[in-house]
Amino acid sequence: MQQQTAGADRPALYTEEERQRRDQTPWTLVQGVLAPLQFIAFLVSLFLVVRFLQTGAGESAATVSVVVKTLFLYTIMVTGAIWEKVVFGQYLFARPFFWEDVFSMLVIALHTGYLWALFTGWLTVREQMLLALAAYATYVVNAGQFIWKLRMARREGERRKLEAAAAVGVGAANSQGRGALEVAA
Repeated sequence: MQQQTAGADRPALYTEEERQRRDQTPWTLVQGVLAPLQFIAFLVSLFLVVRFLQTGAGESAATVSVVVKTLFLYTIMVTGAIWEKVVFGQYLFARPFFWEDVFSMLVIALHTGYLWALFTGWLTVREQMLLALAAYATYVVNAGQFIWKLRMARREGERRKLEAAAAVGVGAANSQGRGALEVAA
């Protein structure tokens, strides 16, 4: 099926069938709940990591917070892949979210690198926390990518509703116009 166009040269994020699957799957709600929870975990952890790096206090709290944030990331990535399969028919790298998924791999790699360093002792605690900050920087960029796509999807939905309403209005006007012509004849 041909994609609707969202702009002059940009394909729509969703076909009508994909939009229906997106709206009907419970995985959309799961993503909608997990994303803000992960963001809250990120903010708390960011505070604890920065506090540790500045003062040396709270190493355990900072470490636990990074592990918790990473577990949220893994959970949202697995459920997001399931969502993508339901909506687009493939687990990752579907056309509308290809670059977001590519960048997500870097986010996952850095968070996983942190866990590896933590459990193997490969880096000092300070270096681990700096690695966590690098992972967090990529997370912020990736979250921004997804927020931008969410805004695009909302705008497409609004535009689609306006176009549908306009089409109904034009159809009604045409019907009334034909009726008036028939009466005049």
